[in-house]
Amino acid sequence: MITLARAIGNFGSYLADERRFSPRTVLAYRQDLDRFADFWEREFGEASAGKTPVNRIDTLSVRSHLASLHRAKLSNRSLARHLSTLRSFFRWACREGHLDHNPTKGLPSPRVPRSLPRALTLADTESLLETEDEGHLPERERALFELLYATGLRVSEAAALDVEDVDLSARMLRAQGKGRKERIVPFGETAEDALRAWLPVRGALRARPSPQPSSAGRGSRLGEPLFVNARGGRLTTRSMARVLKRRLRAAGLPAQISPHALRHTFATHLLQSGADLRSIQELLGHASLSTTQKYTHLDAARLRDVYRRAHPRA
Repeated sequence: MITLARAIGNFGSYLADERRFSPRTVLAYRQDLDRFADFWEREFGEASAGKTPVNRIDTLSVRSHLASLHRAKLSNRSLARHLSTLRSFFRWACREGHLDHNPTKGLPSPRVPRSLPRALTLADTESLLETEDEGHLPERERALFELLYATGLRVSEAAALDVEDVDLSARMLRAQGKGRKERIVPFGETAEDALRAWLPVRGALRARPSPQPSSAGRGSRLGEPLFVNARGGRLTTRSMARVLKRRLRAAGLPAQISPHALRHTFATHLLQSGADLRSIQELLGHASLSTTQKYTHLDAARLRDVYRRAHPRA
């Protein structure tokens, strides 16, 4: 019978190799499961620490673990994440034949309030895109923000773009999302113009001797990154966030707006202009339509306007 420790290791390999999760995501799963294993050994284990058969885990032990996390003042959001991790792990263990019954089955999830990144208004978006700031590479910053708003890419997806992924003549790009799933996303003329202005500057930076290795590529470090820093290396997501904060200050907008807010703004503006949810789902690369609905909430003013125009007695 497989031990809990070995099962956790095998589950991590499954997430990385079969589900193709990112190393950061696999690490997060592993940390949650290691915390559960430590709790079980401490509260229910015997002298042979680390030798616990995975089939000894029951619903009571899972409940006790969640109660201990609650006593440790973890938020409902963190508790829900831990329970989600355990559910995924035990579902996998059941499929693999290590367990006959999922001990998390029937356990209620803590209520987590829905929170959405702020969507910029059209005026704020225009201000962000048109503002000139003190950046050393204004062509890069304009191209970056125009592309993020034009495509709804995740910042990690933009950082991973190579030059060959972008077809300027067709105004299409190939993005690699979560689970390494690829999708084709169109963009407009404004983003094309910004990219054409940036590419010669990018080429000069890449021509400098000894550029940084392209560490944000998709599995291969041989690609030619689309967005680079002043030393010619691939621009990281952290650097993109810093660039955004600087641009927000220059535009007089709240500095706490995250790069992800541009993705939310992209979806919200499309929805407000009449795009259907299914198309937005495809553009964002969401596996589930419910995820798209979460990102594309309608504001109260638009709901009132729709009601007034559509209801016979409004």
